[in-house]
Amino acid sequence: MIEITRLFDFPYYQQEKHNLDAALVTKKDGVWEKTSTQEYLDKANAVSRALLKLGVNKDEKIAVISTNNRTEWNIMDIGILQLGAQNVPIYPTISAEDYEYILNHSGSTYCFVSDAGVLEKVNKVRAKTQLKEVYSFDHIEGCKHYSELFELGKDTANQVEVQKRMDSVKPNDLATIIYTSGTTGKPKGVMLSHDNITSNVLSSVPRLPLAHENPRILSFLPICHVFERVLIYLYQHAGVSIYYAEGIDKIGENAQEIKPNLMSVVPRLLEKVYDKIYAKGAELTGIKKGLFMWAIKLGEQWKPYGENGAWYEFQLKIANKLIFSKWRDALGGELTTMVSGSAALQPRLTRIFCAAGMQVMEGYGLTETSPVVSVGQYANNMFRVGTVGKPIDGVDVKIAEDGELLIKGRNVMLGYFNDPEKTASVMTGDYFHTGDKGEIDADGFLKITGRKKEMFKTSGGKYVIPTLLENELKQSRFIEQIMVVGEGEKMPAAIIQPNFEFIEEWIQRKALNIEKNPQAIISSQIVIDRIQEEIDDCNSHFGKWERIKRFELTPDVWSIDGGHLTPTLKMKRDIIKGIYQDLYDKIYRS
Repeated sequence: MIEITRLFDFPYYQQEKHNLDAALVTKKDGVWEKTSTQEYLDKANAVSRALLKLGVNKDEKIAVISTNNRTEWNIMDIGILQLGAQNVPIYPTISAEDYEYILNHSGSTYCFVSDAGVLEKVNKVRAKTQLKEVYSFDHIEGCKHYSELFELGKDTANQVEVQKRMDSVKPNDLATIIYTSGTTGKPKGVMLSHDNITSNVLSSVPRLPLAHENPRILSFLPICHVFERVLIYLYQHAGVSIYYAEGIDKIGENAQEIKPNLMSVVPRLLEKVYDKIYAKGAELTGIKKGLFMWAIKLGEQWKPYGENGAWYEFQLKIANKLIFSKWRDALGGELTTMVSGSAALQPRLTRIFCAAGMQVMEGYGLTETSPVVSVGQYANNMFRVGTVGKPIDGVDVKIAEDGELLIKGRNVMLGYFNDPEKTASVMTGDYFHTGDKGEIDADGFLKITGRKKEMFKTSGGKYVIPTLLENELKQSRFIEQIMVVGEGEKMPAAIIQPNFEFIEEWIQRKALNIEKNPQAIISSQIVIDRIQEEIDDCNSHFGKWERIKRFELTPDVWSIDGGHLTPTLKMKRDIIKGIYQDLYDKIYRS
C-alpha cells in the first residue's frame, strides 16, 4: 500500500485502494460529468509533462483562481505538485489589486483561471506581474484553454523526468502558499509543506463519519480555502465520490440530484437555510403551523446520546416523521452529517439540525494549522454542543495564562512567505499563537471564547468580548450582521445590518404600514423598537458593563464585494467602522 507523505500521493492511494469510476464529478451544460481515478491521474500526469516542457522548475509558483469548485482544480493541483512546484490558490472574489499583490508577492509565473469574470480581473493587472501565460478552464476567446496542456503533454517520453521530480519531493518541502483573507492589512502568505497537510489529513481520518457503502459528498465551500481543500484530500483517501456544486445558490437543487451523505458548511449558510425554513413555517396556518412551531421548540431542547430521556426521544420521532423529514428531503434525503468550520456556530442551530437528523460536527482550525486542530464526532462520545470537539491526534493544544490558544504539531505552518518578522511574532518557543481565546473543559472538549485582538476595554476599564454578544444576537431573525463597538468609549454599542428579507416578510405578515425597502425599514420606529427587544433580551444574559446601550442600523447588505466581509465571511471590523463612521459618531458624539 502506498505510503502517503506528499499531497500527490492521495490520488495514487485512491487508485490502489478504491479506483473509483466517479472520483470527481462536475456539472457541465446540465450533465454531471464523472472523472474516474485513472482519468484524474492520467490528466494530472499530462499536465506535469506539459509544465516540464514549458520549463517549470522546482519551487516555481503557479496560481489557480476558480469561481466554483471543479474537477480541473484538482487535476492542476496534482500536476503542479508532482513537479515540486507550488500551487498558489487565490480567492476569486477579491479585487484585481489584491490579485496583483498576491501574484507579485508569490512570484507566480503561470495562472489558471476558471471563467471570463476572473480572467478580466487578471488581465487588468497582468502587465504589472511576472506572469508568462494565463490559461482558462472555460473556453474563452483570446485566452489559451487549459486542454492545450493535455496536447502538449500527450507524448509520454518525459514521464521519466516527471517521476524523477516526484521522487525528489520530500515531505517537508513547501507544497502551497495560501494567502489568508485577513480582516486587516494585506493578505499573509501561509507556507504549508506536504507534511503539514498530509499529517493533518491522516490525523483527521478517524473523525470522518462515513456509514454509507458508496458515500457521496457535495462540495461547495471554496477549495482555495484550506478547510475545504483538506477535506477533498480526506475524501480522496476515503474513496468518496466528490460532487462539485454548481454554486452556493444551487446547493438545494444539486443536493436533490445527487443525494449527498455529508457536506461541509459554514455557520452563515446554516443560518440562512434555517431562516428560509422558519419563514416558510411561519406562513403556515392552523394545526400545520402549530406542529411546525412545536417541532422547532423540541429541536431547541435537543441533547446528544438520548440525554433528554425516552419521552423526549419518542416526541422527536414524531417531529422527525411529520416535520424534519421534509427538511432532509430538501437536501436530498440522505444527508446525515455536516461539518461546520471557519466561524462560531450558534448552539441553538446545532441542536435543531441534530434533532432533524443532520448531525452538525463543529470543528476549529486556522490556515496556519493546516487547518484542523479539533473537531466533534458523534461516535465515541466525542461530541458536546457549544464546543469544537476534542483535538485530533498529533496536535498539542495549550491555553496560555491570558487565555490564548497555543498549538504545537506537525500541522503548524513553515511560516509566512517572505515575512520572517510576522512569522516570529506568532511563533514563540515551540507553539503557534492563534490569537484566539479558548477553554478546555475537564473532559477535554475545546471551546473558543473569542478573538484576543477583538476583546476591548471601555473607558471605565471593563473588558468586553464582542463575539459573545454578536453570536447571541445573530440568533435573532431580525439581525443579519452585527458588530459590537466601544473600545475606549464609556459603553458598548452596536452597528447592525438588519435581515431585510425576513423583516419584509414580517411586515407583510403583520400588515404593517412600512415600505419594503432598506431605507424605510431602518428609519421605521416600529422596526427599531422590535430590534430593541432583541437587544434587551440579549443584554439580560450579560453583566451591566457588557450590555449594548445603543445601536444604529445600516441600509446596506454587508458583503465581500462591498468590502465589509472577507472571502470567508468574517467581518473586517476596521473597514466596517470606517464605512459607518457617521453612525459611530452619532452613537458616541451626539
